Amino acid sequence: MRSRSLRVLLEVFVPDDPELFVGLKENLDMDTLSAVAELDRRFGIPGLASVGVGNGAMPRVQITSSLCEAEMYLHGAQVTSWKPAGNNNAEVLFLSSKSRWTDGQAIRGGIPICFPWFRAKANDSQAPAHGFARTKAWRLESILEEDDALVVSMMTESDEHSRRWWPGEFQLVHRVTFGSQLKLELVCTNTGTTTLRFEEALHTYNRVSDIQHVSVLGLDAVRFLDNTDSNKEKAQRGDVVFTSQTDNAYLNTSDTVELFDPNMRRRIRLAKANSLTTVVWNPWREKASEMRDLGNDEWARFLCVEASNILDDAVNLAPGQEHRITAILTVERL
Repeated sequence: MRSRSLRVLLEVFVPDDPELFVGLKENLDMDTLSAVAELDRRFGIPGLASVGVGNGAMPRVQITSSLCEAEMYLHGAQVTSWKPAGNNNAEVLFLSSKSRWTDGQAIRGGIPICFPWFRAKANDSQAPAHGFARTKAWRLESILEEDDALVVSMMTESDEHSRRWWPGEFQLVHRVTFGSQLKLELVCTNTGTTTLRFEEALHTYNRVSDIQHVSVLGLDAVRFLDNTDSNKEKAQRGDVVFTSQTDNAYLNTSDTVELFDPNMRRRIRLAKANSLTTVVWNPWREKASEMRDLGNDEWARFLCVEASNILDDAVNLAPGQEHRITAILTVERL
């Protein structure tokens, strides 16, 4: 009976891919499958949203509606796919073919959450890059219909693991609205008795045709810190174009920016709120060669444009208060 139940659950939750099926059978157990089945029973919406097993035997939410197709993992509360309708169902987000789907490792691509620090942690070379939020297992709180869109909420909070790296007491809620636009809201509540100071970013990997043939509009004359040049402050001149490694933090930014990709015949717009920095990043060939979770030449297929609060724009949050950063992605066909 036990093996029959396992086979039935695998047939329900595993994609129709023989190689993936074999790999999942080796990693899944009845407890995992039962937990996923219970999440789907509690939160699934027939025909619109389901909870199932994804890559690495990790639970994920899949959205299939008239407005979009999408997926979001409980690992890191990370959106990994968004295909809005009316855009030939084209994927907007980049996901590396060599992403590591395992506990404690970041997923390369989609929209990772950077918190409570950005890049390397000051004075601690052993701490995980970009913080611990993107490698934690979050808790699924709800899946709701809202004005034809689907809203998925996941939560995590301070625990023994987070206190190992950072003493702050907090609760994080990631609320994502999947529809004709993609809206991300990250809400941090200070649940402790002292002020929190943290950095944050919604580290969006946009899929592009070729990094050398795209540009970012809306940052002309904005001051930025160039992380490839010891964080020297510079001024942007014209549109942002790409001929080498780029790692810029644009300061005092609140306006919408656009990623212009003529070869894919689309613009991806990023609007944001409660975000004072906009990070634009691509590792280029040399840096990408050091990244084991990035496929050959995949560096040319993405550009990160990120709503963030980093460096001097880090957030100071008093006890009992909450802070919300919002990013909204929309796509326009050319």
